[in-house]
Amino acid sequence: MIIANDLETLQNSLLEIAKNGKKIALVPTMGALHTGHASLITQAKEMTDCVVVSIFVNPTQFGKNEDYSIYPRTFDDDVKLAQQSGAEIIYAPTVEDMYTNGFSTIISVGDMGKILCGKFRPSHFDGVATVVTKLLLRIMPHIAIFGMKDYQQLCVIERLVSDLDIPTEIVGAPIIREEDGLALSSRNRYLSPDERKIAPILYKTLQNTAHNLKSNNVSEILAKGIADLTEAGYKVEYLELCDSFTLAPLAEYEEGSRLLVAAWLGKTRLIDNMSVEENND
Repeated sequence: MIIANDLETLQNSLLEIAKNGKKIALVPTMGALHTGHASLITQAKEMTDCVVVSIFVNPTQFGKNEDYSIYPRTFDDDVKLAQQSGAEIIYAPTVEDMYTNGFSTIISVGDMGKILCGKFRPSHFDGVATVVTKLLLRIMPHIAIFGMKDYQQLCVIERLVSDLDIPTEIVGAPIIREEDGLALSSRNRYLSPDERKIAPILYKTLQNTAHNLKSNNVSEILAKGIADLTEAGYKVEYLELCDSFTLAPLAEYEEGSRLLVAAWLGKTRLIDNMSVEENND
């Protein structure tokens, strides 16, 4: 296991791997790794010869009054899980290494980053797009794997890679869930015991909403879903039916649509999504 905390160490390590003609995968993370991350690393290892896991809590994707300062940091445990899952390199840069003095360039994917989560976190996806672009250019992996729980993030990254002609294949990996349906997330540890009992209602509401969408009025079904979540104790930011590729909101059900939701449970913001077709198979 190689642990690189700066660009020079990282690229020296990658140079040796490239000389041997090995295929490289990147699994970008902000640390606080869990079973969902392990599945991404395992999938990456199955697809390539060498897996690089980045661990970087990126300050530019946190807005004012968000949880950057308290975001869980569990580096030693992260290294163990990553190594056990098949990673060969950990890239854990400092903020100073990632954003050198005078750094001023921001990557934006336009309207796709301003809707859904972007409406409530205005600078978030610019921060995501910028740091992911830097990671891809620094590592130049053959593939990069992202979990589909952060579905809007996945779409943003696919767009920037296409628009900027970055020669990396972006792979979306299935959502990993607890037995009760709650999507795995580093922020789940913020939930109190009572909130954790309520949390699976988010997934159940998505299931119920998706099941009813094909044969009912979309706006009424979405409103019912929001009402159910609110009654359960959630503060809903959005529950939307969107095109799976453009994320454009849909007033009527169309093949290839996806449900996306973001809601607060106490002080914890949870997101989830679901393919309408998959839920009705």
